[in-house]
Amino acid sequence: MSEQKTLVVASSPQIRHRDTTAQIMLHVCIALAPAGLWGIYLFGIRSLLVIALSMAASVGVEYLMARMMKQYTLADGSAALTGLLIGLNMPPNVPLYIPIAASVFAIAIVKWAFGGLGANWMNPALAGRAFVFFSWTAGMNAWKMPRTWAAADAASSATPLGTAKTGLMDVAGEGSTALSYLSEIGYTSSNAAQGFSDWVSSFGLSLSPYTTDLFLGLVPGSIGEVSALLLIIGGIYLLAKRIITWEIPATYIVSFGLLVWIFEGTLYGRGMFTGSVGFHLFSGGLMLGAIFMATDMVTSPISRTGMIIYGVGAGALTFLIRIYGSLPEGVSLAIIIMNIFVPMIDRYIQPKPFGVVKTKRKGAAA
Repeated sequence: MSEQKTLVVASSPQIRHRDTTAQIMLHVCIALAPAGLWGIYLFGIRSLLVIALSMAASVGVEYLMARMMKQYTLADGSAALTGLLIGLNMPPNVPLYIPIAASVFAIAIVKWAFGGLGANWMNPALAGRAFVFFSWTAGMNAWKMPRTWAAADAASSATPLGTAKTGLMDVAGEGSTALSYLSEIGYTSSNAAQGFSDWVSSFGLSLSPYTTDLFLGLVPGSIGEVSALLLIIGGIYLLAKRIITWEIPATYIVSFGLLVWIFEGTLYGRGMFTGSVGFHLFSGGLMLGAIFMATDMVTSPISRTGMIIYGVGAGALTFLIRIYGSLPEGVSLAIIIMNIFVPMIDRYIQPKPFGVVKTKRKGAAA
Protein backbone atom coordinates (compact mmCIF):
# COMPACT_ATOMS: atom_id res chain seq x y z
CA MET A 1 0.00 0.00 0.00
CA SER A 2 1.15 3.46 -0.83
CA GLU A 3 1.87 5.72 2.10
CA GLN A 4 -0.83 8.34 2.66
CA LYS A 5 0.15 11.97 3.14
CA THR A 6 -1.19 13.89 6.10
CA LEU A 7 -3.14 17.02 5.18
CA VAL A 8 -2.68 20.01 7.47
CA VAL A 9 -5.50 22.55 7.72
CA ALA A 10 -4.21 25.92 8.92
CA SER A 11 -5.63 29.41 9.19
CA SER A 12 -4.90 32.03 6.54
CA PRO A 13 -2.71 33.12 4.97
CA GLN A 14 -1.93 29.92 3.13
CA ILE A 15 0.43 31.67 0.71
CA ARG A 16 3.45 33.16 2.41
CA HIS A 17 6.51 35.12 1.32
CA ARG A 18 9.61 32.99 1.17
CA ASP A 19 11.66 35.49 3.22
CA THR A 20 11.38 35.62 7.00
CA THR A 21 11.29 38.88 8.96
CA ALA A 22 14.95 38.43 9.86
CA GLN A 23 15.92 37.94 6.21
CA ILE A 24 14.00 41.07 5.16
CA MET A 25 15.71 43.15 7.85
CA LEU A 26 19.08 41.77 6.77
CA HIS A 27 18.45 42.75 3.14
CA VAL A 28 17.58 46.31 4.19
CA CYS A 29 20.76 46.52 6.29
CA ILE A 30 22.79 45.32 3.31
CA ALA A 31 21.14 47.96 1.10
CA LEU A 32 22.05 50.68 3.64
CA ALA A 33 25.65 49.49 4.08
CA PRO A 34 27.22 51.42 1.13
CA ALA A 35 25.75 54.76 2.24
CA GLY A 36 26.71 54.09 5.85
CA LEU A 37 30.29 53.11 5.03
CA TRP A 38 30.64 56.17 2.82
CA GLY A 39 29.45 58.40 5.68
CA ILE A 40 32.00 56.82 8.03
CA TYR A 41 34.77 57.48 5.51
CA LEU A 42 33.60 61.03 4.83
CA PHE A 43 33.17 62.18 8.44
CA GLY A 44 35.56 59.96 10.38
CA ILE A 45 35.55 57.10 12.86
CA ARG A 46 33.27 58.96 15.29
CA SER A 47 30.43 58.34 12.86
CA LEU A 48 30.94 54.61 13.37
CA LEU A 49 30.63 55.15 17.13
CA VAL A 50 27.34 57.03 16.65
CA ILE A 51 25.91 54.17 14.56
CA ALA A 52 27.19 51.51 16.96
CA LEU A 53 25.66 53.24 20.00
CA SER A 54 22.33 53.66 18.21
CA MET A 55 22.19 49.98 17.30
CA ALA A 56 23.37 48.83 20.73
CA ALA A 57 20.74 50.95 22.51
CA SER A 58 17.98 49.71 20.20
CA VAL A 59 18.93 46.05 20.62
CA GLY A 60 19.36 46.45 24.39
CA VAL A 61 15.94 48.04 24.89
CA GLU A 62 14.38 45.45 22.57
CA TYR A 63 15.84 42.68 24.73
CA LEU A 64 14.51 44.23 27.95
CA MET A 65 11.04 44.88 26.55
CA ALA A 66 10.81 41.43 24.99
CA ARG A 67 11.76 39.80 28.30
CA MET A 68 9.19 41.93 30.10
CA MET A 69 6.45 41.00 27.61
CA LYS A 70 7.70 37.40 27.30
CA GLN A 71 7.97 37.76 23.54
CA TYR A 72 11.46 36.86 22.41
CA THR A 73 11.75 38.91 19.25
CA LEU A 74 15.41 39.92 19.31
CA ALA A 75 16.33 37.54 16.50
CA ASP A 76 13.99 39.16 13.95
CA GLY A 77 16.50 41.98 13.37
CA SER A 78 13.95 44.80 13.48
CA ALA A 79 15.59 46.49 16.48
CA ALA A 80 19.02 46.40 14.85
CA LEU A 81 17.61 47.97 11.68
CA THR A 82 15.85 50.69 13.69
CA GLY A 83 19.13 51.51 15.43
CA LEU A 84 20.98 51.58 12.11
CA LEU A 85 18.46 53.98 10.58
CA ILE A 86 18.63 56.26 13.62
CA GLY A 87 22.43 56.30 13.47
CA LEU A 88 22.43 57.11 9.76
CA ASN A 89 20.04 60.00 10.44
CA MET A 90 22.38 61.59 13.00
CA PRO A 91 24.87 64.43 12.37
CA PRO A 92 28.51 63.27 12.64
CA ASN A 93 29.27 65.47 15.68
CA VAL A 94 26.03 64.78 17.54
CA PRO A 95 26.44 64.39 21.34
CA LEU A 96 26.48 60.66 22.01
CA TYR A 97 23.54 60.66 24.40
CA ILE A 98 21.21 61.86 21.62
CA PRO A 99 21.28 58.73 19.38
CA ILE A 100 20.91 56.62 22.54
CA ALA A 101 17.84 58.63 23.62
CA ALA A 102 16.39 58.39 20.11
CA SER A 103 16.80 54.60 20.09
CA VAL A 104 15.25 54.18 23.55
CA PHE A 105 12.26 56.32 22.55
CA ALA A 106 11.84 54.50 19.22
CA ILE A 107 11.85 51.00 20.70
CA ALA A 108 10.25 51.45 24.13
CA ILE A 109 7.62 54.08 23.32
CA VAL A 110 6.81 53.96 19.61
CA LYS A 111 7.24 50.23 19.05
CA TRP A 112 6.52 48.34 22.28
CA ALA A 113 3.99 50.70 23.85
CA PHE A 114 1.70 49.79 20.95
CA GLY A 115 2.36 46.06 21.07
CA GLY A 116 5.68 45.43 19.34
CA LEU A 117 6.59 44.77 15.71
CA GLY A 118 3.60 45.08 13.43
CA ALA A 119 1.49 47.07 15.91
CA ASN A 120 3.28 50.46 15.80
CA TRP A 121 1.40 53.15 13.87
CA MET A 122 4.43 55.24 12.89
CA ASN A 123 7.97 54.48 11.80
CA PRO A 124 10.00 54.03 15.03
CA ALA A 125 13.27 55.37 13.61
CA LEU A 126 11.62 58.55 12.29
CA ALA A 127 9.75 59.04 15.54
CA GLY A 128 12.99 58.70 17.47
CA ARG A 129 14.71 61.22 15.24
CA ALA A 130 11.83 63.70 15.53
CA PHE A 131 11.84 63.30 19.34
CA VAL A 132 15.51 64.19 19.74
CA PHE A 133 15.39 66.89 17.05
CA PHE A 134 12.82 68.91 18.95
CA SER A 135 14.33 68.03 22.34
CA TRP A 136 17.97 68.82 21.55
CA THR A 137 17.88 70.99 18.44
CA ALA A 138 21.39 72.40 18.87
CA GLY A 139 22.90 68.93 19.20
CA MET A 140 21.03 67.78 16.10
CA ASN A 141 22.76 70.52 14.12
CA ALA A 142 26.32 69.47 15.00
CA TRP A 143 27.50 69.13 11.41
CA LYS A 144 31.02 68.42 10.21
CA MET A 145 32.97 69.27 7.10
CA PRO A 146 33.53 66.25 4.84
CA ARG A 147 37.17 65.27 4.49
CA THR A 148 36.98 66.03 0.77
CA TRP A 149 36.54 69.78 1.36
CA ALA A 150 39.45 72.19 1.60
CA ALA A 151 38.39 73.24 5.11
CA ALA A 152 37.86 69.71 6.37
CA ASP A 153 39.56 70.52 9.68
CA ALA A 154 36.92 73.15 10.48
CA ALA A 155 34.54 72.31 13.32
CA SER A 156 31.30 72.46 11.41
CA SER A 157 29.43 73.79 8.42
CA ALA A 158 25.80 74.31 7.54
CA THR A 159 24.22 71.63 5.38
CA PRO A 160 23.14 72.55 1.84
CA LEU A 161 19.51 72.82 2.94
CA GLY A 162 20.45 74.82 6.02
CA THR A 163 22.38 77.27 3.87
CA ALA A 164 19.48 77.67 1.46
CA LYS A 165 16.96 78.10 4.30
CA THR A 166 18.86 81.08 5.72
CA GLY A 167 17.50 83.10 2.80
CA LEU A 168 20.90 84.57 2.12
CA MET A 169 21.17 83.20 -1.39
CA ASP A 170 20.05 80.71 -3.97
CA VAL A 171 22.78 78.24 -3.09
CA ALA A 172 21.59 75.89 -5.83
CA GLY A 173 22.19 78.47 -8.54
CA GLU A 174 25.21 79.37 -10.59
CA GLY A 175 25.39 82.98 -9.39
CA SER A 176 28.67 84.49 -8.23
CA THR A 177 27.30 85.18 -4.73
CA ALA A 178 26.43 81.56 -4.08
CA LEU A 179 29.67 80.20 -5.52
CA SER A 180 31.69 82.79 -3.57
CA TYR A 181 30.01 81.75 -0.33
CA LEU A 182 30.65 78.06 -0.99
CA SER A 183 34.30 78.86 -1.61
CA GLU A 184 34.53 80.75 1.68
CA ILE A 185 33.31 77.76 3.72
CA GLY A 186 35.85 75.47 2.08
CA TYR A 187 33.95 73.95 -0.84
CA THR A 188 35.79 73.21 -4.05
CA SER A 189 34.12 71.06 -6.67
CA SER A 190 35.53 67.57 -7.09
CA ASN A 191 37.20 66.59 -10.34
CA ALA A 192 34.41 64.09 -10.99
CA ALA A 193 31.72 66.75 -10.48
CA GLN A 194 33.50 69.30 -12.64
CA GLY A 195 34.07 66.79 -15.42
CA PHE A 196 30.47 65.62 -15.40
CA SER A 197 29.17 69.21 -15.43
CA ASP A 198 31.42 70.03 -18.38
CA TRP A 199 30.11 66.97 -20.22
CA VAL A 200 26.51 68.02 -19.58
CA SER A 201 27.27 71.55 -20.80
CA SER A 202 28.42 70.11 -24.14
CA PHE A 203 24.74 69.30 -24.79
CA GLY A 204 23.71 72.89 -24.15
CA LEU A 205 22.48 72.14 -20.62
CA SER A 206 23.54 73.65 -17.32
CA LEU A 207 24.42 71.64 -14.23
CA SER A 208 26.24 73.04 -11.22
CA PRO A 209 29.23 70.97 -9.99
CA TYR A 210 27.77 71.49 -6.51
CA THR A 211 24.61 69.59 -7.49
CA THR A 212 26.76 66.77 -8.85
CA ASP A 213 28.68 66.61 -5.57
CA LEU A 214 25.33 66.39 -3.79
CA PHE A 215 24.50 63.34 -5.89
CA LEU A 216 27.86 61.72 -5.19
CA GLY A 217 27.82 62.58 -1.48
CA LEU A 218 30.65 65.09 -1.05
CA VAL A 219 28.80 67.59 1.17
CA PRO A 220 27.97 68.07 4.88
CA GLY A 221 24.93 66.24 6.20
CA SER A 222 23.75 63.34 8.31
CA ILE A 223 25.98 60.26 8.27
CA GLY A 224 23.92 58.10 5.94
CA GLU A 225 21.96 60.59 3.87
CA VAL A 226 24.64 62.49 1.94
CA SER A 227 25.16 60.16 -1.03
CA ALA A 228 22.03 60.00 -3.17
CA LEU A 229 23.88 57.70 -5.58
CA LEU A 230 24.58 55.00 -2.96
CA LEU A 231 21.06 55.24 -1.54
CA ILE A 232 19.58 54.76 -5.01
CA ILE A 233 21.84 51.72 -5.52
CA GLY A 234 20.53 50.35 -2.21
CA GLY A 235 16.97 50.99 -3.37
CA ILE A 236 17.60 49.08 -6.62
CA TYR A 237 18.88 46.17 -4.54
CA LEU A 238 15.67 46.15 -2.47
CA LEU A 239 13.55 46.31 -5.62
CA ALA A 240 15.47 43.39 -7.11
CA LYS A 241 14.92 41.39 -3.92
CA ARG A 242 11.23 42.39 -3.94
CA ILE A 243 11.51 43.80 -0.43
CA ILE A 244 9.92 47.06 -1.60
CA THR A 245 7.88 48.04 -4.65
CA TRP A 246 8.22 51.09 -6.87
CA GLU A 247 4.96 52.87 -6.00
CA ILE A 248 5.94 54.72 -2.81
CA PRO A 249 9.51 55.86 -3.62
CA ALA A 250 8.65 56.75 -7.23
CA THR A 251 5.53 58.79 -6.45
CA TYR A 252 7.22 60.42 -3.45
CA ILE A 253 10.25 61.57 -5.46
CA VAL A 254 8.33 62.53 -8.61
CA SER A 255 5.62 64.52 -6.81
CA PHE A 256 8.20 66.37 -4.72
CA GLY A 257 10.44 67.10 -7.71
CA LEU A 258 7.50 68.31 -9.79
CA LEU A 259 6.36 70.76 -7.10
CA VAL A 260 9.92 72.05 -6.66
CA TRP A 261 10.27 72.60 -10.40
CA ILE A 262 7.01 74.54 -10.59
CA PHE A 263 7.19 76.71 -7.47
CA GLU A 264 10.66 76.83 -5.87
CA GLY A 265 12.08 79.37 -8.31
CA THR A 266 9.52 81.98 -7.21
CA LEU A 267 11.37 82.31 -3.89
CA TYR A 268 14.38 83.78 -5.70
CA GLY A 269 12.58 85.82 -8.32
CA ARG A 270 13.15 83.36 -11.15
CA GLY A 271 9.47 82.71 -11.71
CA MET A 272 7.58 79.45 -12.05
CA PHE A 273 8.96 76.30 -13.70
CA THR A 274 12.53 77.23 -12.79
CA GLY A 275 13.00 75.28 -9.55
CA SER A 276 16.32 73.66 -8.66
CA VAL A 277 15.08 70.08 -8.85
CA GLY A 278 18.47 68.37 -8.70
CA PHE A 279 19.57 70.34 -5.66
CA HIS A 280 16.48 69.44 -3.65
CA LEU A 281 16.29 65.82 -4.77
CA PHE A 282 19.90 65.07 -3.85
CA SER A 283 20.17 67.12 -0.63
CA GLY A 284 18.90 66.33 2.83
CA GLY A 285 17.18 63.08 3.69
CA LEU A 286 14.85 62.81 0.71
CA MET A 287 16.37 59.68 -0.83
CA LEU A 288 16.88 58.00 2.53
CA GLY A 289 13.31 58.78 3.54
CA ALA A 290 11.62 57.92 0.24
CA ILE A 291 13.44 54.62 -0.27
CA PHE A 292 14.02 53.27 3.23
CA MET A 293 11.60 55.04 5.62
CA ALA A 294 8.35 55.65 3.75
CA THR A 295 8.38 52.06 2.47
CA ASP A 296 8.19 50.54 5.97
CA MET A 297 5.79 47.60 5.59
CA VAL A 298 4.05 48.16 8.90
CA THR A 299 3.31 51.89 8.51
CA SER A 300 2.54 52.13 4.79
CA PRO A 301 -0.66 51.22 2.87
CA ILE A 302 -1.27 47.69 1.67
CA SER A 303 -2.87 48.42 -1.72
CA ARG A 304 -1.14 49.75 -4.81
CA THR A 305 -3.54 52.70 -5.12
CA GLY A 306 -3.09 53.44 -1.44
CA MET A 307 0.70 53.43 -1.84
CA ILE A 308 0.46 55.97 -4.67
CA ILE A 309 -1.77 58.27 -2.61
CA TYR A 310 0.60 57.87 0.34
CA GLY A 311 3.69 58.66 -1.77
CA VAL A 312 2.15 61.73 -3.40
CA GLY A 313 0.99 63.00 -0.01
CA ALA A 314 4.46 62.56 1.50
CA GLY A 315 6.06 64.36 -1.46
CA ALA A 316 3.64 67.28 -1.22
CA LEU A 317 4.10 67.63 2.54
CA THR A 318 7.89 67.48 2.23
CA PHE A 319 7.72 70.26 -0.36
CA LEU A 320 5.51 72.48 1.81
CA ILE A 321 7.62 72.02 4.95
CA ARG A 322 11.00 72.34 3.23
CA ILE A 323 10.22 75.22 0.89
CA TYR A 324 7.66 77.29 2.81
CA GLY A 325 8.11 76.10 6.40
CA SER A 326 10.60 77.28 9.00
CA LEU A 327 12.55 74.00 9.02
CA PRO A 328 15.24 73.31 6.39
CA GLU A 329 14.11 69.68 6.11
CA GLY A 330 10.66 68.11 6.04
CA VAL A 331 11.08 64.42 5.25
CA SER A 332 10.67 63.04 8.77
CA LEU A 333 7.57 65.05 9.62
CA ALA A 334 5.99 64.44 6.21
CA ILE A 335 6.29 60.66 6.52
CA ILE A 336 5.07 60.65 10.14
CA ILE A 337 2.01 62.71 9.15
CA MET A 338 1.25 60.31 6.30
CA ASN A 339 1.67 57.38 8.72
CA ILE A 340 -1.30 58.82 10.61
CA PHE A 341 -3.43 58.69 7.45
CA VAL A 342 -2.53 55.09 6.55
CA PRO A 343 -5.44 53.44 8.44
CA MET A 344 -7.89 55.75 6.67
CA ILE A 345 -6.27 55.08 3.29
CA ASP A 346 -6.46 51.32 3.88
CA ARG A 347 -10.09 51.62 4.96
CA TYR A 348 -11.30 53.42 1.85
CA ILE A 349 -8.85 52.03 -0.72
CA GLN A 350 -9.30 48.29 -0.45
CA PRO A 351 -8.38 45.70 -3.09
CA LYS A 352 -11.26 43.75 -4.59
CA PRO A 353 -11.57 40.32 -2.92
CA PHE A 354 -10.48 37.51 -5.21
CA GLY A 355 -13.42 35.93 -7.08
CA VAL A 356 -15.94 38.57 -6.00
CA VAL A 357 -18.07 40.07 -8.80
CA LYS A 358 -20.04 43.20 -8.10
CA THR A 359 -23.71 42.93 -8.99
CA LYS A 360 -25.99 45.82 -9.77
CA ARG A 361 -28.81 46.45 -7.35
CA LYS A 362 -32.34 46.26 -8.65
CA GLY A 363 -33.52 49.57 -9.94
CA ALA A 364 -29.97 50.94 -10.27
CA ALA A 365 -30.42 51.48 -14.00
CA ALA A 366 -33.66 53.35 -13.43
